[in-house]
This record gives sequence, structure tokens and C-alpha cells, in this order.
Amino acid sequence: MQKQVTKLDYTGKDIFVGIDTHKKSWNITTMMGLFSKTFNAPASPETLRHYLDKKFPGGNYFSAYEAGFAGFWPHYQLLKLGINSIVVNAADIPTTIKEKVQKTDVRDSRKIAKSLQNRDLTPIYVPSQDRSLCRYRNTVVKELSRTKNRIRSFINLNGLKVPEDIPEGRWPKRLINWLKEIDLSLSLRLTLNGLLEDYERLAEKKKCITKQITELSRTSRYEQDVKLLRSVPGIGLVIAMAFLTELENMNRFKTFDQLCSFIGFVPSTKSSGEKESVGEITSRAQVILRPLLIEASWIAVQKDPALACRYAELCHKGLMPNKAIIRIAKKLLRRIRFVLKNKELYKLEVV
Repeated sequence: MQKQVTKLDYTGKDIFVGIDTHKKSWNITTMMGLFSKTFNAPASPETLRHYLDKKFPGGNYFSAYEAGFAGFWPHYQLLKLGINSIVVNAADIPTTIKEKVQKTDVRDSRKIAKSLQNRDLTPIYVPSQDRSLCRYRNTVVKELSRTKNRIRSFINLNGLKVPEDIPEGRWPKRLINWLKEIDLSLSLRLTLNGLLEDYERLAEKKKCITKQITELSRTSRYEQDVKLLRSVPGIGLVIAMAFLTELENMNRFKTFDQLCSFIGFVPSTKSSGEKESVGEITSRAQVILRPLLIEASWIAVQKDPALACRYAELCHKGLMPNKAIIRIAKKLLRRIRFVLKNKELYKLEVV
């Protein structure tokens, strides 16, 4: 007697997958209409794809997970495996009071799968992997700055007099050589040697990463846009690459106001009834780009006559320099948006 075997076929049907990510395992909920199943599996996109092929062969697979410690590597891998993956902001997932009070990994994965099936999720923008290189340079620069401050503190605390021929605020090779040769007690010498080793290691690392970013800027993906951005006063190669890897596509922002909001150039506001007060710029900001843009603005006011004139006007009206430069940074951002959207080199305005 022959047994009849029914072959599963989900061709043309959508399978929705909610993933609650953890370091070693994922809580996964698969959902199709009213049917759903939740299970725990190793933190592996390949394992998930194998399961979907086995249980839902031929289906269209859609997945979502919350942005968090796992970053974007699951997203990249899921896409490579043919799963339509999105990453979402946890705050944007519809959540009931019960789900907030009784929060578990199982409920989280079910909630994500259900919201995905109901088309209630808006994906966040997923950056390219090139962004990590520029961000790593930013981290190294911060560590290098801290190390310089420690060395300055060491010099001041121990009453060391830096030779007058060494410019203040600069770090030429002869300053390092002088610090290596100065006569100190054994304990102080060991301390200073350790600080100098940290400085030289970080300075060399910064140099190597900058070289790698320079090589990346010459690839076909970035070369033209880097040229456009560097035509804007104050924008150098490193800042240009930071903008391109953080923003990637200027068309993400339909208006200039949206771009300002992303960067953090919008005022904080408080309103109640008919009263509304506008304060300083919001503390919520793009932590990489806003500081770089302000740094670029100080250079721009020295190179662009129109910006220099506007900066002088603002200061003349009584605005503090650190607040006036924010206005200039906003104008500089508008120039950056213009060259990237119109694919035109920036031309200096004549006052």
C-alpha cells in the first residue's frame, strides 16, 4: 500500500517573520494570516533561512527586528539570503499596555511579526558598511584628544616649562622629543613614557585610517560627490566622507527643514495653551555630523566672503560667537545640500 505524500508549496504567499535578537539566540515568530509559530533558534540568518525553506518552501519571506546592540549585520545577511529584511525603531512598533507591563522576548517577536504583517512598521535607514570606517576615525580622534589633554595636564601639574620655540597648542615632533629627553624622577618618567606611547600609537592609527578613507574616497561610488563637497568652503576630504557615509542619499530628505532636524539644527520648544517658548538648539543631534559641520563653519568664515560678512553681522548684533557660528553652520548645510542635489560645484559668492 503506497502512502500519499503532500508536498508543501507556498509559492506566491507572504510569510512574515518577527525577530527578537540576542547575542547567542533569537526568538522568532513566523506568521501567515491567523497562523503563527514562535520558537527559539541560534542567532544565525542561515538557520532562519533553512527553517523557512523547510516549513514554507517557495514563499515570499519578510522579516523585521529592532535596531539595537546587534547593529545591522543580521540585516545585511538576511538580504543576501533572499529575505526581505527591515530594521525598525523600537519606539515605532505599536505596543499595548499589557505588552509594556508584561514584556518578554516571545511577546516582542510576536508583536514585530504582527505589526509587519499589518504593514504598521516604518523601516529606519540602514547605512552602508563604509560608515564604520569614518566613525572609527572619529573615535580614534577623540581618544587622541584625551591623551593630549592628559599630557598637557602632566606638564602643568609637574611645573614643566615647554621651550618657547615650540608653538603653544601644536604637537610638532620636537615637542615629543623634548618630552622624551627631559630629566624626571623614575616614577614620573614611567608615567610620561606611557602617555607618549599612547599618543604615538593613536597618532599612527589616525594616520593609517585617514589613508584608508582617502583611498575609499577615490572609488567610483564616492569620487564625484567628494569633489562636489570639497568645492564648498570649509569642507575637506574627511568631513566630505563623513557626510557621504552618514547621509548616503540626500534625496532621503524631501525638504531642508527635514535635513536640519536630522543634523540637530532645530530649536527646542515648549508650548502650553497659547504660550510657546523657543529655546536653544535641541540636544538631540546627529552626533557625528553636527560637530563636524560647526568645525567646518569656523574654516568657512575665513574662506567665503559671504559667510564671513554674515558672521560679522551676527556678532555685531550682539550674538555670541558660539551662537553665531550655528547660524553659519546652517547656511553651510544648505550649500552642501545644494551641490549634492544639483550635482554642481559650489561657486564662491562675491560680497
